[in-house]
Amino acid sequence: MNKLPRYYEFFNHTKIISGYKALENIPYELELLRSFRPMIITDKGVKKAGLVNTVINACGDSDLVFPVVFDNVPQDSSTKVVSQAAKLYREKRCDSIIAIGGGSVIDTAKGTNILVSYNSDDLRKFMGADIIKRPLNPFIAIPTTAGTGSEVTIAAVIRDEEKGIKMPFTSKYLLPNVAVLDPRMTITLPPHISAATAMDALTHAIESYICLQKNPLSDAYATAAIRLISNYILKVIEKKPSKEARLAMANAATMAGIAFSNSMVGMVHSLGHALGGVARIPHGVAMNIFLPWGLKENFSVRKEIIGELLLPFSGAEKYSNTPPEKRATEFIREIRKLQDILYEKVKMPRTLQEADVDKELLPDIAKNAINDGSLIVNPIDLDYEDALRILKQAYFNSVEI
Repeated sequence: MNKLPRYYEFFNHTKIISGYKALENIPYELELLRSFRPMIITDKGVKKAGLVNTVINACGDSDLVFPVVFDNVPQDSSTKVVSQAAKLYREKRCDSIIAIGGGSVIDTAKGTNILVSYNSDDLRKFMGADIIKRPLNPFIAIPTTAGTGSEVTIAAVIRDEEKGIKMPFTSKYLLPNVAVLDPRMTITLPPHISAATAMDALTHAIESYICLQKNPLSDAYATAAIRLISNYILKVIEKKPSKEARLAMANAATMAGIAFSNSMVGMVHSLGHALGGVARIPHGVAMNIFLPWGLKENFSVRKEIIGELLLPFSGAEKYSNTPPEKRATEFIREIRKLQDILYEKVKMPRTLQEADVDKELLPDIAKNAINDGSLIVNPIDLDYEDALRILKQAYFNSVEI
């Protein structure tokens, strides 16, 4: 039985609107925020899929004016892109932001909101934890993927193009005022991206549950998210996933986001951030590759806690029929089985080799991983030799459980 922490904090002021007609509430929410000229931030893929028009049309005959749609967001947000968006925001006299997209889009919107709210041109000044000291301009996030949880997190990661590093930003003021979850926004998501984002959300929930800063409230969100993901991940990668499956995964990603935003993550994210920064591997793919390794490495000090996750992931029957001392091992095996299914159905890489990562990059990835802030709350310490060993094992998938 887990002991209660002696002290913890839990915070999430984002209003969550979820359902089949959730988009239609946007005019009302912006009116409450006294905003009528929102800038839309998105990417070209989302715009091409018609999702921006879906949002605008849902606003109907409201008094909203959309002065500009900024769709120049790349796969990884950057300081250059954020500066471009902020310049347009000022030129078009916008008073708020609507982000329509995945994690990169929402992070770009967060970065843009910092610059326009502080009337600054230098995003680097705000890098780090709690540098932002006051509320930012009104901001609505509409996720089009079900994975990052960015719509309810206090964090953003933006690439510094000059230095070639990913800059972390953390502040409660980065939270959007409203998060809108509507199945119309993820219905066109391809199966392989649906799988990758689902594994991102699953990793958020699992790491938040086993990390050092776990607490009863984050645990509740994490286990609820794990249960939903386990039930719907294979349904959401079907050729024509149902609205029910899409909405379930959107809610799971949001709950996982709330969980890790209040407890943080761990070594899987440290390795994943480093892999993305050095080899430009998509974050969800990195999470899928490293998740069983994070569980294996933390096994010695988190066995009982890892074993508890067999219940929400595999159900009461599987949990009760598995001896307590074997539940952690069985949970990791279940994760491995899921990896194999996702590889079979959508070719989701299970190894660094399957992801076409150059083996010569492993030392650089290891160096970046041990300097990542996510390691602070990981249950065990990780040094360079540990990270390099794990990367070499993950390259050929030589795990033994």
